[in-house]
Amino acid sequence: MKGFIDDANYFIGLLDEGTNLGNVIDNYVYEHSLTGKNAFFVGDLGKIVKKHSQWQNVVAQIKPFYTVKCNSTPAVLEILAALGTGFACSSKTEMALVQELGVSPENIIYISPCKQVSQIKYAAKVGVNIMTCDSEVELKKIARNHPNAKVLLHIATEDNIGGEESNMKFGTTLKNCRHVLECAKELDVQIIGVKFHISSACKESQVYVHALSDARCVFDMAREFGFTMNMLDIGGGFTGTEFQLEEVNHVISPLLDVYFPEGSGIKIISEPGSYYVSSAFTLAVNIIAKKVVKNDKFSSGVEKTGSDEPAFVYYMNDGVYGSFASKLSEDLNTIPEVHKKYKEDEPLFTSSLWGPSCDELDQIVENCLLPELNVGDWLIFDNMGADSFHEPSAFNDFQKPAIYYMMSLNDWYEMQDAGITSDTMMKNFFFVPSCIQLSQEDGFSTEA
Repeated sequence: MKGFIDDANYFIGLLDEGTNLGNVIDNYVYEHSLTGKNAFFVGDLGKIVKKHSQWQNVVAQIKPFYTVKCNSTPAVLEILAALGTGFACSSKTEMALVQELGVSPENIIYISPCKQVSQIKYAAKVGVNIMTCDSEVELKKIARNHPNAKVLLHIATEDNIGGEESNMKFGTTLKNCRHVLECAKELDVQIIGVKFHISSACKESQVYVHALSDARCVFDMAREFGFTMNMLDIGGGFTGTEFQLEEVNHVISPLLDVYFPEGSGIKIISEPGSYYVSSAFTLAVNIIAKKVVKNDKFSSGVEKTGSDEPAFVYYMNDGVYGSFASKLSEDLNTIPEVHKKYKEDEPLFTSSLWGPSCDELDQIVENCLLPELNVGDWLIFDNMGADSFHEPSAFNDFQKPAIYYMMSLNDWYEMQDAGITSDTMMKNFFFVPSCIQLSQEDGFSTEA
């Protein structure tokens, strides 16, 4: 029932009422336990539909341009294209993936801060004109290789309030904007707007106050040079919760009314990535090895279950060189669910979880409390839809996890009510009845 990657066809299991994600995972855990115990994903595409509805309800005035690098699986891109989002691409490969779905160049922006000349030329060739830029060096590359470019000037923001170091990795300072605008004028590069980005790690929505104020200053500055400004990109940084989206909207909505009011001709866009896909994918991994160690080997971050009790180190068949790649740059907040049934009063032991590479960086969870597990048991990680779909390391020949797609009938009806159907917009999807009843003997491949 999984999509065939080579011929770009994807089967989505439509779940009957009373069937849920847990049933689907149970089904595939059983199936994989018989056929090699490889890790696998289950993608609930209905959650992506719900996220889009939530976006439309809370921030309808802002058009989402989905960040493709967050999750570029074709099924995700196709359903987002059907929902009418734009796409923020950082490479030629991503632009090609999106254009193959029939997305018009006007709905694609090229957001890489450090662009290869060959990729700028590709964007020019296929008509992707809107791109971001934050320096004189990048402007010169654009001027030489993309005469029709329409540039969003990327400005830096202060992601942290209270004296902590500002996030200045990408984006030019407000002080330097005049110089960049002068260079653009000399190079005859068209500046059409401003972009800023506030990290999802930033807990202060008030940062948007400073960012929008700075953006307004740059708009006024650019008009002094004769540029026609018509687009504001407020970046990504949306965590996926409705509360955070509403909190951000509560701050920015009145500011947009003042600085970029409706009727001013300014198009407001954003670059949500994990917002759409994080909660839509669940990863099941298998325990492949186990060690017993002394409890004092663990840090004091987890309450000890007893000084004489053992602690366990578990190795899984996926790690930071595969689906947990984002763990290299950020902490994994999710403690996995143990798939096997165990008693409520069963003792819990201090445990750590590692990937299969034997690399000291391949630690997934430093310590947590789990019942004692055995080799062959399964762990379930939720919220794994963002930055998880990478080619695995060749170490020990671990396979790329299969992906199984599902959607509830209620979500399918919601899509139909919105005018989106498989025969009109999603040519590569095949909807089939309850995936719980499907297996290899039904004629559907489960090969990765």
